[in-house]
Amino acid sequence: MATPFDPATAHAAAAELVRQHAQGETFRALAGSFAPASAESAYGIQDAYVALLLEQRRTSPAGYKIAITTPAMRDMVGFQDCVSGRLLRDQLHRSGDSVKAGDYGRLIVEFEIAFQMADDLPPAPAPWTGASILEHVACACPALEIADDRGADYAGLKSAVLTLAADNAWNQGLVLGEPVTGLGADFLQAVEGVAFIDGREVGRGTGRDVLGHPLDALAWLANHLNGRGLAMKAGDIVTTGSLVKSQFPVAGNRIAFRLAGLGEVHLAVE
Repeated sequence: MATPFDPATAHAAAAELVRQHAQGETFRALAGSFAPASAESAYGIQDAYVALLLEQRRTSPAGYKIAITTPAMRDMVGFQDCVSGRLLRDQLHRSGDSVKAGDYGRLIVEFEIAFQMADDLPPAPAPWTGASILEHVACACPALEIADDRGADYAGLKSAVLTLAADNAWNQGLVLGEPVTGLGADFLQAVEGVAFIDGREVGRGTGRDVLGHPLDALAWLANHLNGRGLAMKAGDIVTTGSLVKSQFPVAGNRIAFRLAGLGEVHLAVE
């Protein structure tokens, strides 16, 4: 296993990401002494970057995002594994809220199934599976992830995926629909989601497109965090990856995502 960055180096790389965002710079792979050489290094930078954001914005963690979980997103990004990031409480939105396109380098919206955890995830004697983690889920809801790719060049993104992880997987917020309880595993796998922009369908997918099952994505996160000495806590919100390809809305667009049996979630872009 590669040696993670030391804390001082991780903090310096995280500060460079903060600077890039503040200056509105195009996304690019971190270079030189800032460049993560391994996944461990990338997540070390992410932890430092999130800590800086929490301090600057005086907010708190709200849960996690899981990225690159579907074939559509893996084809789009050119990477064949998942990436995790943190959700921050001051960037949680209710359905019907609005965001300003001008606040982002390039706004992305993704169409997802989100879960809320019922309790602190206990230590497990074996790796988590979708079946074993279900009892720790309080509810599910339709969700729209807000992200900012800062004008990334997708043709070369595979070579910058460690920086994508360090950059908190591009997360900039989450819009949540109404929670639904009592959902079974079979329903969650088969549920169909349809994405709309200005009333026009722009894509559809099912729960099985997310690593075969959205609960398997949740189990992936539990095992991933366990490897980093972390665990999901009661109340954490986890969004499990876009069922369809990312969309790039502009000012004036109205976005909706409908999950059959789970309801709808809406976002306006100004």
